Amino acid sequence: MNREFFTQDALHVAPKLLGSQFSVDSAEGMVTLRITEVEAYMGVGAKGPYDPGSHSKDRRTERNASMFLEPGHAYVYFSYGMHYAINFVCSPAGSASGVLIRAGEIIEGSEIAQQRRLRKRQGSGTRIPGRQLARGPGNVAQSLGVNRIEHDGLDLFSSPFSLQAPLHHPAQISSGPRVGVAGVAGGSEFPWRFWLPGDPTVSAFRRGRNAPF
Repeated sequence: MNREFFTQDALHVAPKLLGSQFSVDSAEGMVTLRITEVEAYMGVGAKGPYDPGSHSKDRRTERNASMFLEPGHAYVYFSYGMHYAINFVCSPAGSASGVLIRAGEIIEGSEIAQQRRLRKRQGSGTRIPGRQLARGPGNVAQSLGVNRIEHDGLDLFSSPFSLQAPLHHPAQISSGPRVGVAGVAGGSEFPWRFWLPGDPTVSAFRRGRNAPF
């Protein structure tokens, strides 16, 4: 996997990321995620329909500036005042589209991920099942140790990141509406969520506020 892979827009890149391995190194050690669920978001300069669910749908701002970087960079944001989420930037520089990493399987560094998740729970001693360590974008970022201050705007192909293509193309990929996205952007008009069907790490679908059926 190289930078050219990300020069296409997020809608083309997203399903091709399923099964790939994304690693983040830190002082605590390396944690590696096998990606099982993603969502595509299209913004300014990206071809296709206007995406009201995208952070970069209208213009560049201080918050979404990383979405306009060269393809193959990280866009990390703070969501709902609760957790971080990481996106892979796609499309040529100056355009804006990105793939949200929604869920995956921790295949290296599971104990590190476990301790990070438990710290978030403020000392709860109940261990988290492996399939739930990185289920949902906030848990992905928590398990990988990703935050906006340290990781937003960084190159996916440089330390502390590492990204490897899938060893085998998935036999089957499912698609459908995005999770928890409000209004029309969360409905069937935007089936821009992609996942590996039957994988236990994939998050449960939750319809967004006022999203059409």
